[in-house]
Amino acid sequence: MSVTLAPAPRSSAGAPAPRRRTRVLALPEARWALAALVAFLAGLAADLGGAPSWAGGSLYAVAYVCGGWEPALEGLRALRGKTLDVDLLMIVAALGAAAIGQVLDGALLIVIFATSGALEALATARTADSVRGLLDLAPTTATRVTHHGEETVPTAELALGDVLLIRPGERIGADGTVLDGVSEADQATITGESLPVVKRPGDDVFAGTLNGTGALRVRVGRDPGDSVIARIVALVEEASRTKAPTQLFIEKIEQRYAVGVVVATLAVFGIPLALGENLTDALLRAMTFMIVASPCAVVLATMPPLLSAIANAGRHGVLVKSAVAMERLGEIDATALDKTGTLTEGTPEVTAVRPLPGSGLDEDALLALAASAEHPSEHPLARAVVGAAHARGLPLAPATDFTAAPGRGITATVNGAVVTVGRADPAEAEHGETLVRVTRDGAPVGTLALTDRLRPDAPAAVSALTTLTGAAPTLLTGDNAHAAARVAAATGLTDLRAGLLPEDKVNAVRGLQDAGRKVLFVGDGVNDAPALAAAHAGVALGRAGSDLALETADAVVVRDELAAVPAVVRLSRTARRLVAQNLVIAGTAITGLVLWDLIGHLPLPLGVAGHEGSTVLVGLNGLRLLGESAWRSGQPQHT
Repeated sequence: MSVTLAPAPRSSAGAPAPRRRTRVLALPEARWALAALVAFLAGLAADLGGAPSWAGGSLYAVAYVCGGWEPALEGLRALRGKTLDVDLLMIVAALGAAAIGQVLDGALLIVIFATSGALEALATARTADSVRGLLDLAPTTATRVTHHGEETVPTAELALGDVLLIRPGERIGADGTVLDGVSEADQATITGESLPVVKRPGDDVFAGTLNGTGALRVRVGRDPGDSVIARIVALVEEASRTKAPTQLFIEKIEQRYAVGVVVATLAVFGIPLALGENLTDALLRAMTFMIVASPCAVVLATMPPLLSAIANAGRHGVLVKSAVAMERLGEIDATALDKTGTLTEGTPEVTAVRPLPGSGLDEDALLALAASAEHPSEHPLARAVVGAAHARGLPLAPATDFTAAPGRGITATVNGAVVTVGRADPAEAEHGETLVRVTRDGAPVGTLALTDRLRPDAPAAVSALTTLTGAAPTLLTGDNAHAAARVAAATGLTDLRAGLLPEDKVNAVRGLQDAGRKVLFVGDGVNDAPALAAAHAGVALGRAGSDLALETADAVVVRDELAAVPAVVRLSRTARRLVAQNLVIAGTAITGLVLWDLIGHLPLPLGVAGHEGSTVLVGLNGLRLLGESAWRSGQPQHT
């Protein structure tokens, strides 16, 4: 069973992307199955109504053709390639039933078989529907600004460096950087923010996100074919083409099993016939055996749960790259976590303002002085200081003569005084924070302490991972021991290793795996790439998904929510559990029906109903993971 994402019409630049859902009768398999069912019911009505036998027979023949032509053709093609398709066994069994006068039973087999095929096709389509909506996000055209004015061009023709005009209410046509204008962008579909994000010059924007009330000029920074949306769709298509190890094992034995069914069917027919059973009874028993022994339900047991899990995770911003990756996520029994950008947001915040005695400044005055001097700077620490001042509602004085020395800090004139803001000696930090020293006219007036902000969902996510694996995660970070200890204490971690280089993280992961553990490594997808690759399963957290994360990790959390990690692990475990359930259902049904046919007398209609019923049941069981409840059950609860 595989999913192919067909090209779909995309939304216009300003229209919101519609949620597309495949109609049942849009599928050829469903139309042929319906035609077969109608013909079968008409034939049955003709028989019950006393119509001439040729009338009922003709209608049954229509049911045979409508429901059986496609699997018969595919089976013959497979046979030409020297492989035996289980679908062909069903067609042979139906024709065999008709040959001995059991036309109605054979038609019933065809109808149920066609119906189960239609359900497979519908499951495939609905799985694709859940992620194909991404294709509808990006507009088909964009307004490009040139020296000669404005022109409307297909987004596929945009090139790096092109300047786009994004009017209010339009969808942004390409990933890029804002050159001019202020607006808000609704980018929940890409990064998961529930509120529109303010966009100013220098900010990044993403293709397919919806512009708010302002007009923006955006410089294209990435080829449209390599946009975030395009890469997401490519990942989904890649995932749909891969097969999990369980599925590969089933397909490996399927051919041998199918050949074995044919040989056993000949034995079930030939031996009783040689012992004196009449031809019709022997052939009927053999046809029934071929039907109930065919491994249709076994073949369908694996991929629907895994593909449904991939689709559900994709709807919630977790891109699992393949069915193999989805299966591996459920196998993990240990977790290793990066710190910066994973347990923390990677964004500094001011946690303490400490004016020096005799400076004449209180906390607000010191913070306002530092923020006024830092205001022209784009450095992350400067933004944190300015943001803290704004949060307190402090007025900022204009700064002049601003200069910045990389690695040292900034100098500016504020209210006639020369103010310098720069990093203090790291040895002065007592709790792993970053210290910033503020001087006025050469005299120190105080310090500011900044720390990396802990993700709000980090404690709950760590607790959930601990519950899932039975052991607390290991913290692996290149940061100093004080900073690592602060984060570990806040999240309940006890096993922490600080000051690690990328190769040290790899060695730590391999050490855990050498001890027999299957390790899930969670990182930010940039400097953690080697560890992501070395782990049994790797999940990258990355707002909009960096290239390195998409290439290295088994799964990417596009929405940048740490809580999604335990949720997708639990979803994977549920999928693996459903695969096991399906295999038990299929194996039990096949064994029971085969024994009934060999030891007793299994009526052909009951054999058909039992075999195809188990196939349909297995398919529907796998689709349970498409529901919203399957994801919610895996989310950690915040405390």
